[in-house]
Amino acid sequence: MEKVLVSACLLGRRVRYDGGAKSLASEILAQWQAEGRVVSVCPEVDAGLPTPRPPAEIIAGDGGGVLTGSAQVVDRDGTDLTEVFRQGASLALQLCREHDIKVAVLTEHSPSCGSTQIYDGSFSGVKRAGAGVTAALLRQHGVRVYGQHEIVDAWRTIKEL
Repeated sequence: MEKVLVSACLLGRRVRYDGGAKSLASEILAQWQAEGRVVSVCPEVDAGLPTPRPPAEIIAGDGGGVLTGSAQVVDRDGTDLTEVFRQGASLALQLCREHDIKVAVLTEHSPSCGSTQIYDGSFSGVKRAGAGVTAALLRQHGVRVYGQHEIVDAWRTIKEL
């Protein structure tokens, strides 16, 4: 049975920067949970960041740039969190390896988990194309990453594996 990595906030855990969750009401997710397929992850909290915490965004690039050193993650107060975000991504990859996970459903727009869009680094609410640090690292290692609104696509991929 294929396991699926899922952002903890989508599972109702209050791990987001603002102390909230982003619970995903989905029959597919409920089925996966009932089947014992779900492995929960919050790269930011797993790497040691508190909840709540100041919001963070990627400056001068996206998650791929953070991994190569051409971009950085900073919080609204200007604190450089690049290494913490890299560590969180590595912990998520370790979970994928431990559980032989090939599919992840992560929270869109997050500087860790965004799969197709992230905030632009201006802390103004503007979004742009790009992936978060964890999404980028998982993809580099062959994990198929989907946002929460693409859960049907993730389900189809799992059925094909």
